[in-house]
Amino acid sequence: MNFKQNLTVLFWLYRQKAKADGKAPIYARITIDGKYTEISTGKKVNPASWDLDVKQVIGSGLEVKLANQKLAQLQTDVERIFNGLQTQFSEVTPAMVKNVYLGKPAVEQSKVAKPAAKNELTLLEVFDEFIAKFEKRVERENASYETLKHWRSTKKKVAGFIKYHFDRQDILFSSLGDTFADDLYDYLTLHVAKPLAEVTARKEVKWVRQIVKIGVKKKYIPSNPMEGFKCSGGDVEVIPLEFWQVEKIQQKQFSVDRISEVRDAFIFQCFTGFAYQDIYDLSPENVVLVGPRKERWLVKHRGKTEVGEMVPILPIVDQLISKYQGHPYCLANRKLIPVNSNYRYNVYLKDIAQLCEIRDVSGGIRRLDTHDARHFFADMMLNNGVPLEDVSKMLGHKSIRTTMRYCRVRKSRISANVALVRNKLFTKTGKFRQAS
Repeated sequence: MNFKQNLTVLFWLYRQKAKADGKAPIYARITIDGKYTEISTGKKVNPASWDLDVKQVIGSGLEVKLANQKLAQLQTDVERIFNGLQTQFSEVTPAMVKNVYLGKPAVEQSKVAKPAAKNELTLLEVFDEFIAKFEKRVERENASYETLKHWRSTKKKVAGFIKYHFDRQDILFSSLGDTFADDLYDYLTLHVAKPLAEVTARKEVKWVRQIVKIGVKKKYIPSNPMEGFKCSGGDVEVIPLEFWQVEKIQQKQFSVDRISEVRDAFIFQCFTGFAYQDIYDLSPENVVLVGPRKERWLVKHRGKTEVGEMVPILPIVDQLISKYQGHPYCLANRKLIPVNSNYRYNVYLKDIAQLCEIRDVSGGIRRLDTHDARHFFADMMLNNGVPLEDVSKMLGHKSIRTTMRYCRVRKSRISANVALVRNKLFTKTGKFRQAS
């Protein structure tokens, strides 16, 4: 292990390669003990904007900011790769650093004593393999099509990241560095045309981590370099709808049938707690008679978790089921209620929030979506004395910890519970009751 090697990274403008628009590419020169190699940073600037002294782009605006961020990130990556290679090789060369940065093995395969994992697939190839299996599960109705679309979307994001960060179409698992998760997170929140919110980006990283786990199982890499990344960025508190707001939506008369149907589907969700994909899949077979009184329940496996969810049918839900028994869509597709695509459903819900003047805590029109109904159901049940375990089962959660995210204790509930304690400990005049 040689810690005496010296690394320098120098950025320079390749003016001879300037294009018709006058912009020239920025290159990075990686030098180790007098030996060097060069790589393109993927950024181009006007020569007038390049500062020869500080080796940075000068000026203002988003393009300048992103260019300098890219240079800083490249230097950090090169230094990290160099330090990592020093723990593996007695001598590190600029070519080895460049290879790893570009997603290649540090040393050419013909020069490596130990061959790479047999039949090692690339990251995107494993993605494709996973998605192909998931498609078959969807065909057999063992998985959700909405989840499949999410996996496809995540793969596209990862492909964009590989192109941006490694300047390659794909990379081997053995090329994943310790900061792969952090770099992906930064890309999703800083370097894409429409940056993701922090919580959303962390969830995307969590999905990718599942794919990398497959690489570990196949022994392409000894351990998951993404394991230490904190994917839970803190839950965003969702303020449940008030009962009067749901009642206002339920009683509103709409002149357009499609909006009325979306409203009814939303009310159906509010009083069953079912997620969008689950009400979309509901058929008459999901109505089950339970117990000696033959009580009507909705029973099914939740598409997302494959956990059973079961809810007694409340009167308002029963009325909606009866309302749509003869609906052409329901008859043709054996569905309980007509439901739009998820995208159109949420678009119509925004219209409904506007028409019903459903406002958020700031006074603006609330951005209503399908998940608000699920939160309302959980809040309604928990604040009316239904045990957490029962609510968890109705929501189809795998763990009560998940259900606890839906808990929002209202002042009225606190007041009622403290009143019980007050009456137990104190008399009406405020004196302590004598201990029994």
